Formats: sequence, structure tokens, C-alpha cells
Amino acid sequence: MVHPGPPLLAARVKPKPRDAAKVVFAQLPRTFRLVWSAGPSNTVTIVALSALSGLLPLALAWVGQHIVDGVLRASASKSVLDRDLVLRWVAIELALMVASGLVARAHGIARAVLSGKLGFDTNVRILEKAMTLELAAYEDSATYDKLQNARREASARPLNLFTKAIDVITQSVTLASIAAVLITFDLRALFVLFAASVPMLISEARFAGESFSLYSWRAPEGRRLTYYEWVLTRDTHVKEVKLYGLGPWFLAKYKALYGSFFDAERKLATRRATWGFALGVLATAAFYGIYAWVVVATVEGRITLGKMTMLLIVFRQAQSALKSILGAISGAYEDGLFMSNLFGFLDSPGGEKTALAETPPRIAPLATGYVLEDVAFRYPGRPNDVLAGINLSIGATEKLAIVGENGAGKTTVVKLLTGLYRPTRGVIRLDGVPLDQIPPEVLRARIGTVLQDYVRYQLTARDNVAFGAIDALDDEPRLERAAERGGSSEVVAQLPNKWQTQLGRWFEAGTELSAGQWQKLAVSRAYMREASILVLDEPSASLDAEAEHALFSRLKALTEGKMALLISHRFSSVRMADRIAVIHEGRIAELGSHDALMSQDGRYARLFRLQAEGYLR
Repeated sequence: MVHPGPPLLAARVKPKPRDAAKVVFAQLPRTFRLVWSAGPSNTVTIVALSALSGLLPLALAWVGQHIVDGVLRASASKSVLDRDLVLRWVAIELALMVASGLVARAHGIARAVLSGKLGFDTNVRILEKAMTLELAAYEDSATYDKLQNARREASARPLNLFTKAIDVITQSVTLASIAAVLITFDLRALFVLFAASVPMLISEARFAGESFSLYSWRAPEGRRLTYYEWVLTRDTHVKEVKLYGLGPWFLAKYKALYGSFFDAERKLATRRATWGFALGVLATAAFYGIYAWVVVATVEGRITLGKMTMLLIVFRQAQSALKSILGAISGAYEDGLFMSNLFGFLDSPGGEKTALAETPPRIAPLATGYVLEDVAFRYPGRPNDVLAGINLSIGATEKLAIVGENGAGKTTVVKLLTGLYRPTRGVIRLDGVPLDQIPPEVLRARIGTVLQDYVRYQLTARDNVAFGAIDALDDEPRLERAAERGGSSEVVAQLPNKWQTQLGRWFEAGTELSAGQWQKLAVSRAYMREASILVLDEPSASLDAEAEHALFSRLKALTEGKMALLISHRFSSVRMADRIAVIHEGRIAELGSHDALMSQDGRYARLFRLQAEGYLR
């Protein structure tokens, strides 16, 4: 069950355009380190080629001036030397054009290689971070928003921000060199170009912020859209969807939600395009004003025709450079906002710092078992405790059953004992040591689990059992022993390729199993652990009566000298336990053996008789 937490307020704060520079500069250093770590040589190559591409346009304009003036001079003199000089300038321009194309191609190759490596590295960082999060974080809707926002743009945004920063530097170099040329004409022309471009910068920064807000604010609805797709396309849902005729309802919901997304994007794109066009007209008008200014100066003989040609090219390049800088800055603002999401997720608290250990820890046998002292638990964002005032001792070799109504807190107790949750209040000790002082991988190496919502891995039968001890994947005797204990040996024997059979329907040539067969594999996976604590949360929910009897007949013998924790709604299956804890409204209402609880004639006895009467009718 997913328990929604508090809304992600931080993602709903609308960014302001005046914060653009602060947002971008705050993310640049870490983004540059991220890019550098993905490919130092490609990073250097991109920077060098970008700088070179910033100087080539000015060189072409300068050569163009000499070509025009040379043509005029050669036409007037009819000199072969003047003609040959013009041809040499043409050859130089050809060389520059070839170099420009080569630079562009090399830049594209370096960017493509770096993009692939950077996207992979960033996704790995996100997945590594996700592995350190506690279960409670996954059951908080805000975590899904953060994770979705981080993953959605992880492959593109880091390189985009880096590239745009380099573009700003490159175009600034181009603009500086152009400014040096414009000084020879009139510095006021450069001021006009700058002034005409400022409104576009403000507009683009504003719309970049709105675009970020749109994507961030709709993260919860995006998950809902994905869920509608999931229900309509997953084999686990399709039977009930068809039987109840739910398809049209879910499809209508999907269309309506997607329509609202599309409508919001359309409105934003329309406003962005309208303002961009209007401000673009302003910038173009400024350019043609300068164009006329240069033409008049040429007609009046204040500059040569060649210099006029060069100036017009330079003005065009200056305008292009300004547009590139403004576009890069506004784009960098949007990229920076998304990068803040990524780094915010990577920096979020992770409760399991040692979750990535590569070698199995050495585990000593249990000594005294568990002690729970005034333990309480509350889900994030909920007003009331799910569990409160739990005091309980569980011996190192004790078999304890936990029973109670749905929602009483039985599974929550198990998640606390296995370290998946941390108590809101109180302390849990194992062999006298508080659980929060035991490394997660050390604690869980002691525990074999069959959870109520066990996983059906769409992999081979071997993987489905051997995952119980990932360090023993090739231990054939251990695998066979676990299958025999969990009752899955017969299941595997009937499969077409035995242990190598692909299970499930997600991939080609997969074999689907019944719910009972999947559960037997899950029980075997718990036995593969060969742990000192066995946790069985409704282990017989999908088993028939005969398979259930066989499972519990073996359980006591197979857990000799070990601790066993059993959760079950079937009271007949918990009688083998040494003690039974009855959970009611988040507290232990009764505790004792089956006979003792029956003699008390309390809640357990009443529920036991009600269930027994149901079988006798």
C-alpha cells in the first residue's frame, strides 16, 4: 500500500526571471564536474572546438571584405596580379569554409559520444541513490515526484546546461571580436543591437521559468497518467478490466488528463511564440536600421564597398551571436532549474549508506533475539500512529505468530523488525543492539522473508529462487535444498527448461505460473537465504489446502534452532507457533500460546471459533 505523504511544496514555488543568473550559476560548478567525470577528453574537445567556431565567422567576414575590395581593384586596374590576389583570398575563404564544416562535424561527434556516456553516468547515480532510500521514502508520494523529475531529464539536461554555458562563452568571444571591428565604424551601432535584444532575454527567461513550473507541478498527475496506461496494458490487470468493463473508463480518464497536459503546453507554446515573434521583429527592425545607416555611409563615400560588405556581415553575425547568447542564457535557466531537481534528489537524505556493499557480511548466530520497547510508528503526513506502545520480546529460537484484522498493523510490525521502517518512537533491539546501529546489509543477511506482496521476477526459475542469496547464485546444492524446503521442486520439474525456464509473459518464450506456483518459488527464495530469522507474511495465501498443510508441516522442523515470524489470517495455520500475538488497533491485545489464548476466551478465541464455524458449515 502506498501511503501519500506531504505535497512537494518546493517544486510548486514558481521561479522568478530575476533569479535566472543565480539559478544557473548555482548549478554550473557541479554540472561541469558531472560532465568532466563522464569524459574529460571529449569535454576538452568540445570547449576547444567551440572556441574555434566562435572565431571562424569573423575570419570569414574579414576575408570577404578583401575579396570584394580586391574585385573592385582588379576590375579597375585589369592587372593579373590583382586578379591572382583575389583568387588567393577566395582560396583562403574555401579553406575556412572547409575548416568550419570540419569543426562542426567534430563537435557533433564529441557531443554525441559525451551525451551517451553522461546520460548513462547520471542515470546510474540516480539508481544508486534510489537504492539507499528507505522503504518509507518510497511510500511517500513526494519521493516519486522528486525521482520522476530527476529521471525525466537526466540524459539530456546536464550536457545541455554545459553546452549552453560554452555557447555563451563562445558567442561572447565572437561578439567581443565583432565589437572591435564595429568601433572602426560607430560604437553606437553595437549599443542599438544590444538594446534591441534585451527584451527578448527577459521574455525568454520568464517563459523558461513557466515551462519548468509546468513540468514540475504536473509530476503527480504524470504518475497518474502512467498508472492509467499501466492498468490498460499490464497482464496483472487486464482480466478484471475486461470482466468489469473498465477499459472505456480508464481510457476516458487517460484522454482527459493527457488533454489537460496538451492544452497547458499549447497555451504556453502559443504565448512564447507570440512574444518571441514580436520581440524578434523589434530586433530585426534594429538590424535593418543599422543596415540603412551603413548603406548611407557607403553612398556618401565614408567607407568602401568592401568594408560595407564586411560590416553588414559582421552586423548580421553580431545579431546572430546576441540571439545565440540570449537563447543560451534562457535555455540555461531552464536547464539549471531541472538540474536543481536532479541535485536535490541526489542530495536528499538516504537512510541506508551501506546498501551498496559488494561482499556478504559475516553473520553470527542469534543470541537473545528481539526486544521491542514502547515502539510506535506513524506514516509520513498521517495524523495518527499505526502502531503505539508495542512492548514485546521474541526469543532467538521462538516461533511467533502475529494475527489480527486487516489494517491492524501486523505487516507494519514485520517491516519494523526487518529494518524496512524505523520506529517513530521507541527502540527495537536485536541481541541487545538497537537496529539503527546495525548496518542494513548485516541485519537483512540474518533474515529470510516471504512478503505478502512478494515479487514475481520476470526472469528464470533459477533467478526467482537464487535471489534469496545473491552471493550464492551458482551454489547448486543450496538451490536444490531451498526448492525442496519451499515446495517448489515439483514446480521446477514440470517447466520446459527446468531451472533455465523464462517465467512470466513480459519477455519472449516466457512460461506463466499459477499464483500458488509463484508463491512456492517465493517461499523457496526465503529458504535460499539460510538465515537465522524466517519471516512469513501470509505465505499460504495463494496455496491450496493440501499445499498449505505441507508447508506448515515442514515449517517447525525446517526452523529448528531459528526464529520464525508468521503472519496469517488462517488461524488453523498459526497453532504450531510457540506464542501468538493478537494485534488490535495498533496494540498487542493478547499474547500467549494457542491453548492459553483459547482458555482466556478473548478476541483470539472468538475469531478462531468464527473461522472454524465457517469451515464446518
